[in-house]
Amino acid sequence: MSTEYTDEHARSGIDTPLPEIETWPSQFQGYEIETVVPEFTSVCPKTGLPDFGKLTIRYVPGDVCFELKSFKMYILAYRNLGIFYENAVNRILRDLVAALNPRSITVIGDFTPRGGISTKVTASWSQSE
Repeated sequence: MSTEYTDEHARSGIDTPLPEIETWPSQFQGYEIETVVPEFTSVCPKTGLPDFGKLTIRYVPGDVCFELKSFKMYILAYRNLGIFYENAVNRILRDLVAALNPRSITVIGDFTPRGGISTKVTASWSQSE
């Protein structure tokens, strides 16, 4: 097995087609929604070993909220997807921004330790005022 990471490893999973995140109209303004995915799984694109973590999504909706069943199907699609932690969190943020156009959103990935090292990745986006 090669010890070098390649551009192919780095790009893995970023543009893979995933299930659509469906939305529904928000009835209120100025509130925050927090959704927690306690058992997020994906695969290391280099080693093929499973990765595990907890995702926390906090967002202030614009006109729509995401529908939880479709979001679950979207998240389950990562189970066998080769993607680095950092890319997974930023890809989820990108896809949620595209689906929701929220006022603001933060995605936190808190990944379980591997080799004694744990990783927490936070990515945020907000509309320009």
